[in-house]
Amino acid sequence: MQPKRTIVHLPVYQPGKPIEEVKRELGLTEVIKLASNENPFGCSPKVKEAIVKELENISLYPDGGSVELSGVLAKFLGVETDQLIYGAGSDEIILMIARAYLVPGDETVMATHTFPQYKHNCEIEGAVCIEVPLKEGTHDLPAMLAVVNERTKVIWLCNPNNPTGTMVTHDEVERFLEAVPSSVLVVLDEAYCEYNTTGKYPRSLELLKQYPNVIILRTFSKIYGLAALREGYGVGHPDVIRTINQVREPFNTSRFGQSAAIAAIQDQEFIAMCRDRNAEGIAYISGELDRLGLSAYPAHGNFMLIDVGRPAKLVFEALLRKGIIVRGGHALGFPTSIRVTIGSREQNEKFVAALEQVLGEVGAGA
Repeated sequence: MQPKRTIVHLPVYQPGKPIEEVKRELGLTEVIKLASNENPFGCSPKVKEAIVKELENISLYPDGGSVELSGVLAKFLGVETDQLIYGAGSDEIILMIARAYLVPGDETVMATHTFPQYKHNCEIEGAVCIEVPLKEGTHDLPAMLAVVNERTKVIWLCNPNNPTGTMVTHDEVERFLEAVPSSVLVVLDEAYCEYNTTGKYPRSLELLKQYPNVIILRTFSKIYGLAALREGYGVGHPDVIRTINQVREPFNTSRFGQSAAIAAIQDQEFIAMCRDRNAEGIAYISGELDRLGLSAYPAHGNFMLIDVGRPAKLVFEALLRKGIIVRGGHALGFPTSIRVTIGSREQNEKFVAALEQVLGEVGAGA
């Protein structure tokens, strides 16, 4: 049997190595995973209570329309319920957008390097991916605008950008949207938005009121700590949401995910704590990088892309042997960098200590 011709060349997504696998392979008893941008503080205690209550309903299908969650989330965001759509993580909504809007020959614009699932799903649909290089690790919005033409259907903006952690501001995004044709869908992927502390981050829900060709993607996997439950959402104009819903699979999110999300939204004190501790972690690691003579892009999510001045693969492997899992930039388009999730204070200190040892073991000329 012959597979679909548009997928034969596609790589399979490679997540960060699991803790259990590293322990088994290297014979380690303690491993710290700082590779997948998970929340080191877990989730709200209210979430765990909600999951326990939901156990009695395990034999029942979930609410296919996520009605209760929509009511809570719409009130929290200040939008209408018909402006919301849900996916098994926001990456499933990326898949649905590509399926709903792209046909072979269409063009779609994205940065390079950015979250790889944009390109992956667009190429499955046979679309032509126009990749615009980052400028100092940040989306080059004028350059992206310059490649938009009558064949352009979708533009993808990851903000903060994964893997660099950089951001574009409200004013920059607003100027960009003013110039983008209304026929082009602009996806603002804001998976890490809740970590932002700058005051300049795009007020995307305000922009949505003025630009109906915008859809905002967010997730409960990051600061809310629900990565295992796969619950993401999109916010857009009702017409856009209706179109994407036409390709959504039935019951694509679970009862546990929906109930957990409701509980998570209702504990914003936990979210504020996570945001504050993350900012402290960024400040601590930034100071240590200065001491070690290393540089990193400005971090606006819960991770940092650090230039270690050495082959990323060697540093990644050396840290792994010390029980620290990071993402090697050799797999992300940054051959001398590593992407590191901001952990707890203890995790951050252990990472810095291990990194300092590795820098001595792996010379800059390696």
